[in-house]
Amino acid sequence: VFCLSDPRTDPWPLVHSPLPVTLLFAFYLFVVALGPFYMRKRKLLKLRGLLIAYNLAMMTLSSYMFYEFLVTSILDNYSYLCQPVDYSRSELGMRMARVCWWFFFSKVIELLDTVFFILRKKQEQVTFLHVYHHGTMLFNWWSGVKYVPGGQAFFIGMLNSFVHIFMYGYYALASLGPQMHRYLWWKRYLTVMQLCQFVAIAAHSSYNLFTECPFPDGFNTAVFLYILSLIALFLHFYYRTYIRGKQ
Repeated sequence: VFCLSDPRTDPWPLVHSPLPVTLLFAFYLFVVALGPFYMRKRKLLKLRGLLIAYNLAMMTLSSYMFYEFLVTSILDNYSYLCQPVDYSRSELGMRMARVCWWFFFSKVIELLDTVFFILRKKQEQVTFLHVYHHGTMLFNWWSGVKYVPGGQAFFIGMLNSFVHIFMYGYYALASLGPQMHRYLWWKRYLTVMQLCQFVAIAAHSSYNLFTECPFPDGFNTAVFLYILSLIALFLHFYYRTYIRGKQ
């Protein structure tokens, strides 16, 4: 069953029409394609202060979102097995919808990750996995906020926000300079954490495909197939970086 757009979130910024996020994504691809060419004969930018501030801000935003997802789900007695969307304008229903919007908006902000790589001439970091993940999350969560801001979707936002606390914490430490590298031995475990997150989301979304739950099967199917693609790409990254790389 597919649902109509949620009238609560429809008037919120970037939600009503797919045009703004489509244009944003098109501009993102334009920067990915032509940014390295633009920077080719220019001096790389270090951006140290900006990166520290950005990563700490994203770490703070991720912490806020994780707190909101967790606390709202507890207060509203959310089920981890089957949770329909609360389309009412109750205080808790609106609170969950708001944090879903913030999670979507965080995916807009995260496009800056790529811009910073290009400006610092770290083109090797702008892989297919990187661009695919950033671009698709933008559209996935636009549709989530427009149609199902809450319900089963809360689990994805909550887990991803939790992982991003550590991810942006890692980036913040890395941006302090080479003297911090000896404290960043846990990068491998960050990838393991991301993979565990994907496996948990795959299990969570697939469970409802075999049970009666008033949450759109179309969304659970889309999430499940998308997560399988991320598991495959991240496993390939893990093998290439930590297994074949060590050999």
